[in-house]
Amino acid sequence: MGALADALAQVNKSENRSYEVELYRLRGTLTIQTGVPGPKPQVTEIQQPRSRTQAEAEAATCFHRAIEIARRQGAKSLELRAATSLAHLWRRQGKKEKARNMLAETYGWFTEGFDTADLKEAKTLLDELSR
Repeated sequence: MGALADALAQVNKSENRSYEVELYRLRGTLTIQTGVPGPKPQVTEIQQPRSRTQAEAEAATCFHRAIEIARRQGAKSLELRAATSLAHLWRRQGKKEKARNMLAETYGWFTEGFDTADLKEAKTLLDELSR
């Protein structure tokens, strides 16, 4: 989490936003896995574990932020990755229909590349959400 905070601080400092989407997506994923929120950029205090609900809420915020940035950048593949992460979270929370609808919309933009890992993962998740 510290490395992600440092990387996000560097993004803000340099204004090189190439990896910003993926940094937010990874921060959300790690927040779910560890239950520890990511420190804000340039904050060095040790973060305490939070409840699962709090960690999931922060992770969702990170995934939404990643999706928003990807849309601004026109980075459809990165948006798909972030949408897939959010859909996994929503599935765990019992929001299957919401997850399926959001992911299906993003997945529907693609007309090629269906043999890539990201599109295969999204398709597998869509199939699971449709059952």
